[in-house]
Amino acid sequence: MQYGKTIEMFLVNGDASGLVTAELSNWNGKAIKIPRTMVKECTREDITGVGVYFLFCEEDGQGAVYIGEAENVLERLNGHLRDYQAGKESYYWTTAVVFIGRDLNKALIRYLENRIWDIVNECGRMKNLTKNTYKKTILKESQVASMEEFIDNIKVLLSALNYRVLTPMPQAKDDTVYLYCHSTKGTDAKGFVSDGGFTVLKGSKVSDGVVNSFVEHGGNYYVLRSKLEEDGIISEGEFQQDYEFSAPSAASAVALGRTSNGNVDWKTNEGTRLKDL
Repeated sequence: MQYGKTIEMFLVNGDASGLVTAELSNWNGKAIKIPRTMVKECTREDITGVGVYFLFCEEDGQGAVYIGEAENVLERLNGHLRDYQAGKESYYWTTAVVFIGRDLNKALIRYLENRIWDIVNECGRMKNLTKNTYKKTILKESQVASMEEFIDNIKVLLSALNYRVLTPMPQAKDDTVYLYCHSTKGTDAKGFVSDGGFTVLKGSKVSDGVVNSFVEHGGNYYVLRSKLEEDGIISEGEFQQDYEFSAPSAASAVALGRTSNGNVDWKTNEGTRLKDL
């Protein structure tokens, strides 16, 4: 059973795009979201603590994340900035989200980093830029339980901050209404409305090609289809895994290879349009 949670979120500069702290009631951990542009001048004492962190960026047009751990997180973030300036780090991250806790130590943050690394890969929502993690951390059973609870709280706060990197792909339920998208050009796609938008299921077939107007005027949807093909998510005209789009129209446009109104082009088996459900 899932219980309600109380989150206290504080906009330090009065701006949601600036420095933000987030805390859960009855938890000694804390999340701190800090833009890259604020790291160098930051003097906050709490961010100098022991913790794990996420660096969010875009890599080759795809959302990407680097996961790290440090005994002084602020010092490590400044190290990333120096590494980028020196050419030792190729990706350009825009925002860091840091998680600190009073009881964390080197062994615990190594465990957290490795577990989070695994979860990011399992969820598959973002490209994982972290190459290796320390996998041989030995903890007591009670410590493992405590860190797994810490990770659950990280998931809650990341979602509240609008980062879904640790959120599993949506799964259909017993009462899920499936919708279909077909065309004479080979499109045979199946999906359902999900919390993040619209999820197209593995095995769905896309059109044999795209129309010229989609190339010229399809904008982000044409770019997205090309990117999904480049990344192998769509291969040989078929989705190789479930994929959640931000909106039904994005899903149908990619599947049909043309501009589309998803509220009309997604229909039930009986022919009821999405907008009429």
